[in-house]
Amino acid sequence: MINKRILASAVAVSSLALAGAANAEVKVGFLGGFTGGIESLTPPIFDGARLAVQQINAQGGLLGGQELVMPSGDTTCSDASAASNAADRMVNTEQVTAIVGALCTGATIAAANNAAIPGGVLMVSPASTAPAVSALDDNDLVFRTVPSDAFQGEMLAKLLLDKGIDYVAVTYVNNDYGRGLSDAFAEAFEAGGGTVADNLGHEDNRADYRAELGALSATGADTLVVLAYADTSGQTVMRQAYESGMFTQYVGADGMVGDSLVDAIGADVLDGMIATRPGSPDLPGSDIFNAAAEGAGFDPSAVFAAQAYDAAFLVALAIEQNGNAEREGLSDALRSVANAPGEVILPGEWEKAAELIAQGTEINYEGASGTHEFDDNGDVPGVVVEMTVEDGHFVSKDLVDL
Repeated sequence: MINKRILASAVAVSSLALAGAANAEVKVGFLGGFTGGIESLTPPIFDGARLAVQQINAQGGLLGGQELVMPSGDTTCSDASAASNAADRMVNTEQVTAIVGALCTGATIAAANNAAIPGGVLMVSPASTAPAVSALDDNDLVFRTVPSDAFQGEMLAKLLLDKGIDYVAVTYVNNDYGRGLSDAFAEAFEAGGGTVADNLGHEDNRADYRAELGALSATGADTLVVLAYADTSGQTVMRQAYESGMFTQYVGADGMVGDSLVDAIGADVLDGMIATRPGSPDLPGSDIFNAAAEGAGFDPSAVFAAQAYDAAFLVALAIEQNGNAEREGLSDALRSVANAPGEVILPGEWEKAAELIAQGTEINYEGASGTHEFDDNGDVPGVVVEMTVEDGHFVSKDLVDL
């Protein structure tokens, strides 16, 4: 009898230990375009998010010592089914508390509508810039740490006009990202006195865009604005435009800012190419992140890397503020830790933040890429950086100001 009681007690203790072990981690998923149109841009974005995870775990973890883990899924950027399936795995199989991502706008919309919103899962995208994200019926579950293309399009237009470029031809990838950015750019460019000679959509992942390029070249424009992806249609469009000798100046936006584009087409060909991307204001958090990223072995200036770090750090802060790893209440907690007022938390200051939250003190995260004051749509203000190709690489120039 005694032995049976001892055995029963041992089993009970073992069961509790196993249950504790099973609950000793908190999962936050990452959805990225590991293949497809931005496959060369995704690794440093993922690195940015993982840097936040590493810092949090090194400083005691979440919720009294639980480890933060980040399973990932591939959306392919352009395949809505792949994005939905990856999100479904995160929501229903991995049982994540929240998601960092997706990156491409179409992937974010598909993941949100088909998995995250029905599952009540918070999403914070570091890269989905299309205005369509603001219009989602999302139950306050979809946020982003990057400004809308309604702003980037305006800044790109101003940049070109300031440089004396006032007559352009435009081609854009025919999806939410390309259309939204093209519309914003064209409206601002023409309002500023410029002329968009032609504005043609094109389908991604085709082998030949010479018909579209012929129509664009027939306008007489010397400048071609390509609003697409560096690893798929944008690259092909630019290569065929160069091979046909149609344009003398190339312009892009964030989806085109990748050295893979320069490597594929040639540094001499793209030397002087103009582009824009969301950037980071000159805040203390930017310097802290830059040093940490360099220490972790990736480029802190990589497009959307800082925004991904902030998305992951903010999600973790929201979970800590919420007091548990449940999904309910997380969007309110996110607004609480991101928006003023509160004691300022900078990148890497996880232990300080956790102590303040435990004391009931309000905090206000000011991150690597901005202050992230979320509005009613989950959008943030931001800055846009001028980029150009020099010596075979995209390099940052100045912030584009209104």
